[in-house]
Amino acid sequence: MLKRIALLLIFALPIVAFAQDKGGINWMTIEEAVEAQKENPKKIMIDVYTSWCGPCKMMDRNTFSNPDVIEYVNENFYAVKFNAESPDDVQFKGETYSNPNYEPNKRGRNGVNQFSRALGVRAYPTLVYMDEDAVLITAVSGYRTPQQLELYLKLFNSDKYKEIKSEEDLKTYQEGFTPEFEQ
Repeated sequence: MLKRIALLLIFALPIVAFAQDKGGINWMTIEEAVEAQKENPKKIMIDVYTSWCGPCKMMDRNTFSNPDVIEYVNENFYAVKFNAESPDDVQFKGETYSNPNYEPNKRGRNGVNQFSRALGVRAYPTLVYMDEDAVLITAVSGYRTPQQLELYLKLFNSDKYKEIKSEEDLKTYQEGFTPEFEQ
């Protein structure tokens, strides 16, 4: 009987700990984000990653776990986590996207889901930003620290991106930006 209780505790504690962890980004699918926009319009941020991508794992570990990033993203965006090599079909704006070259038993790189190509993704990680109507704003490739990500989150959330017409405008915005997120 004591062994059963001990085993139950061993298996139950991680579940309880996971259930109590409310501190993460509220990730969803693109279909869920588009549906949520109907009730409460927000911009969408899509983290396009792959399972083998080292910088993608660093973004999860160092950036998406940052309390300031979590709070800001959850409050101002619908956050979508999308594996660019996913075998699952994606429904978006009346189109179905798939990964026709996916091989179930293959390790490492494994085809590319057409949805990531439709978003203009060519490298990982890439953060894709969409407006409140799920219209593409832009895709930003590469690893970002919390403060580097903050610059983009606030640029798109505030609609200041609409004022940027040149590289010089972007440089001016970056130089005048004062980060508030903790590293």
